[in-house]
Amino acid sequence: MWDQRYAETEHAYGTAPNDFLASQADALASPVLELASGQGRNLVWIAEQGHEAHGVDASSVGVSRSLQLAEERGVSVVAVAEDLATFDLGEACWGSIVSIFAHLPPSLRPDVHARVVRALRPGGHLILEAYTPAQLAFKTGGPPVLPMLYTADMLRKDFAGLEFLRIEEFEREVHEGRYHHGRAAVVQVLARKPSR
Repeated sequence: MWDQRYAETEHAYGTAPNDFLASQADALASPVLELASGQGRNLVWIAEQGHEAHGVDASSVGVSRSLQLAEERGVSVVAVAEDLATFDLGEACWGSIVSIFAHLPPSLRPDVHARVVRALRPGGHLILEAYTPAQLAFKTGGPPVLPMLYTADMLRKDFAGLEFLRIEEFEREVHEGRYHHGRAAVVQVLARKPSR
């Protein structure tokens, strides 16, 4: 599905960064890792802010489009085609980790999120936005099945060990290409790994 979507002429989610990510620019610190980086809209923007930007996505087509977009914008990014089930996030090595609409199945989500906590450096930030179960009524983007959607309570458990600076479920307008367009129900998270 993702290779097919990312092969379309038009960028599936546009080429501008996610609004929430852009609003949290001050929380970014290099190196930055983006999970499910898709066609690179956020990754390239991160690099444009002067950060060392790394992305991982299951789609080789998405990764290719990321590198192409970076070249067009005159920045350098590292993007790899890997499955998050087996991708090594490392230990205490990322200044920031970004997860924008990176919806994982329940069989994988808690493990990947626990590895995110371990992979952040002390003082590093997690920036996450995802759709909540209420999104099923809007049908304006995201997975059409309940088990793939996130709640604030779920994320508090998944990211135990982080200090939550912001965690909120609410409705907002999302306009990101043809696949995320309209009123939406989201959860936004800004969390920090304590400095010990």
